[in-house]
Amino acid sequence: MQDKKDILEEPLTTYNKLTSELFTIQEAAIWASDYLNKNVTTSNISYLVQYGKVRKLGSDGNTQIAKSELLDYYKSYHGKREIEWKDQLGDDLNWHLSFDFLKEADTTKHVHRLHPYKGKFIPQLVEYFLDDKTDKFKKEVFFSKNDIILDPFAGSGTTLVQANELDMHAIGIDVSSFNALINNCKVMKYDFVDLKNEINRITKSLKEFIFKTNTIQFEEELLQALSEFNKEYFPVPDFKYKVQQKLIDGKKYGEEKAKLFLPIYEDLVKKYNIELLQPSSDSFLEKWFTKHVRNEIDFVFEEIRKVQNVSTKKILSVILSRTMRSCRATTHADLGTLIEPITTTYYCRKHGKICKPLFSILKWWESYSRDTVKRLKQFDKLRTDTFQYCLTGDSRDIDIFAEIKKRFENFGNQLEKQKIKGVFSSPPYVGLIDYHEQHAYAYDLFRFERKDELEIGPLYKGQNLEAQQSYIQGITDVLNNCKQYLVEDYDIFLVANDKYNMYPTIAEKAGMQIVNQFKRPVLNRTEKDKRAYSEIIFHLKKI
Repeated sequence: MQDKKDILEEPLTTYNKLTSELFTIQEAAIWASDYLNKNVTTSNISYLVQYGKVRKLGSDGNTQIAKSELLDYYKSYHGKREIEWKDQLGDDLNWHLSFDFLKEADTTKHVHRLHPYKGKFIPQLVEYFLDDKTDKFKKEVFFSKNDIILDPFAGSGTTLVQANELDMHAIGIDVSSFNALINNCKVMKYDFVDLKNEINRITKSLKEFIFKTNTIQFEEELLQALSEFNKEYFPVPDFKYKVQQKLIDGKKYGEEKAKLFLPIYEDLVKKYNIELLQPSSDSFLEKWFTKHVRNEIDFVFEEIRKVQNVSTKKILSVILSRTMRSCRATTHADLGTLIEPITTTYYCRKHGKICKPLFSILKWWESYSRDTVKRLKQFDKLRTDTFQYCLTGDSRDIDIFAEIKKRFENFGNQLEKQKIKGVFSSPPYVGLIDYHEQHAYAYDLFRFERKDELEIGPLYKGQNLEAQQSYIQGITDVLNNCKQYLVEDYDIFLVANDKYNMYPTIAEKAGMQIVNQFKRPVLNRTEKDKRAYSEIIFHLKKI
């Protein structure tokens, strides 16, 4: 087996082009900001060093970066992405709607990141079409203050939240009970004193529960062993830089070292009597969570059941669900798309070192509790005194006004006088996502009724001609049902990737016409897929 020194300490012969012009982190941030004509922070530069995008030079804490490497990195995409994407996707691509000037913190602001959700659009897209009067690129304004907006595929609640921010009312509909829970938790009001007290109570109880097990001592000793091992075989940032420059086959090297560490891990598991597997793997909870993690999940769930305040109980359930998602027995790189359960240490291609599965939810429970309260308070300062609620139901046949009036008589009375002004929604894409399955852990724990068979265009039905015809009929039925609750001169905006050209047929079958369409690039769609990708916002009106 090749010794690590043969790989990690060989001369950097590919680095001979280095010039004498070097930057400190601060100087690099200033130069990059000027070069890119956008704000680049020292944290952005540190990220490039940490992940091996550029070489760390200097010593004794005085990090320096070569201008030539920084320039090479930025040239690899700066000014080229828009041209390259238009070459691939067409000149009709509306780059303004890429919102590429925004940071991730902007596109995941406040409650929009209360819980992960596949297939959601960014809030700025909703803002642009609902209200953005100040945007110089926008020629028309379709909605106004106090209008009622409908989202018949409410998903994670982006439309409802932004309608609230824009002083508009909104009604959502989703066939998934869990999706409806996320929607309503984002827009409801909270007693923050009660919420904080319950979080503190549950956290204290969880710590006492964990203290009775061997988990703490086991993880402390495991982390110490991993730290020493990774420091020796995966030095930061040298290892990642070598992988980036293709001087090391990261996968091969990492897997070799993972086998070297495995006996250490197995000895610790035996020493502390750690139970890795559950009695069976018949359900999602049994298959994807180690025994210790599952015990803690069940414990917290029982503590949440004791909470009296309904709003507090619901948001605590969302925090627990978010925690569960991060504690599944999988690799860090496969968290978004599960492959096989992992119960041993492994080489992590995302972090460039040997990582471990989770054996306790405490860290994530505490982190997500703090983050949730912070985000709820941020939104609370922006919220308007308007109505938003997501109904659980099938948008093809639900009686929207009647269902709202059952729960909210006053707003139900308002609906009888003021019809819905229009729709902003992102229907499911045909054959792309199984919406119930992505939150299977929550359905198992909370015992929500699954209605997979009512999903339109689910992944399990594929994208063949039969699936496309079923999709066309499903979306058409939704539009035909919803339009009876809309004003005569309604505006409907549907966000879709229509690679099978189904929406002209859908519009015709629904008695509507596509009056405009906006083709926008979708940047950083997923962690693993960076290919050029676009979606279309169809603007539909009554014929």
